Amino acid sequence: MPSFQDSLVNPLCMSGSASPLIGVVGGGQLALMLVQAAGRRGVDVIVQTGSQNDPAAIEASRIVATHPVEVDGTRQLVQGCDGVTFENEWVNIEELMPLEQEGVPFRPSLRALAPLVDKISQRKLLGEIGFPCPEWALLSSICSDQPKLPSGWNFPVMAKSSRWGYDGKGTKVLSNTKELTQLLQSVDSANWLLEVLVPFEKELAIVASRDLKGRVRCLPLAETHQFQQVCDWVIAPASVEHAVEAMAYNMAASLLMKLNYVGVLAIEFFYGPDGLQVNEIAPRTHNSAHFSIEACNSSQFDQQLCIAAGLPVPSPELKAPGALMVNLLGLVEGKVASLADRLSSLRSFEHFHVHWYGKDCETPGRKLGHVTVLLNGVDAVSRGKEAASVLDRIRSIWPTQGTNLA
Repeated sequence: MPSFQDSLVNPLCMSGSASPLIGVVGGGQLALMLVQAAGRRGVDVIVQTGSQNDPAAIEASRIVATHPVEVDGTRQLVQGCDGVTFENEWVNIEELMPLEQEGVPFRPSLRALAPLVDKISQRKLLGEIGFPCPEWALLSSICSDQPKLPSGWNFPVMAKSSRWGYDGKGTKVLSNTKELTQLLQSVDSANWLLEVLVPFEKELAIVASRDLKGRVRCLPLAETHQFQQVCDWVIAPASVEHAVEAMAYNMAASLLMKLNYVGVLAIEFFYGPDGLQVNEIAPRTHNSAHFSIEACNSSQFDQQLCIAAGLPVPSPELKAPGALMVNLLGLVEGKVASLADRLSSLRSFEHFHVHWYGKDCETPGRKLGHVTVLLNGVDAVSRGKEAASVLDRIRSIWPTQGTNLA
């Protein structure tokens, strides 16, 4: 069988265009912001997405109109691409592997992705390399007849689905034995894990990249704030000691090198009395680093783009002392000002960078956009006060889901 490279001709090159072409599996807001980063560098992007109304479909050079997990669609997507990347971790590794074996330049590679697309394999990997994380156990290890927590554990505990979870979906806080029993009866226990709820002072996140030459780069460590298990707002850089920042960087770099990972990756941390612990790993761009679009000379999407297209990768540096990023989640219609009025009010502030994802409808809790504001404070205390004032202003226009809805 001829190799992928032997059998394909880039149609853009045939037409005389020297512009690189990358493929993106997925068409949501992360793919949209990648397409926008590509436009700034003159790179063409084709996306595989199930709907022509998905955010990235509108601005992409062209689309493959199939669901992102459909391998036949991915086979169409990769034709002529200089590199192929992923919007999220919902990747069918086994079915895509023949394409990689034929030479498709997936970045990151499927081999590097394999232990990260499932939270159980993530936890096993963290144990192998000695990274601290919350104590955990397989839900399948709990006897369904007489459910008991592992020795030394106490309620409440966190239950997580190993796949397909995001923004609070696929997670449950269990408060007692009755709720544990109900979970055991309602899910496939082989696909769930339990975690001890750890005390923490801050939730942190770092986005790092590794290029084709093995060079690692990190964006500033960010502090994230959640509301009902969904990211509410982010401030960067995080107000932590340098040793904490250095440890987060070293863990990200070690993980990237361990996996021979080429691409962008995010690690979420708990930081508290037990030090820095890994919460989850996201093998992709991440909500916690959206601030980088305005605040850094090379955003997380620019990093992903350059790596996928084989372009030189800049070192990401802050262009301002700091930044605040606030998510805009869908609200209940009729309980707040109209969508048009809320957007108009936000856009009336010159220093508010409003990103709207162009989704087809507003439903409660859905991520519809975000706002980034650059901070000018010379130290963490002053930036914190500045961010609090800006956050109050944004939330007076666009409340957090559940606020002022009664």
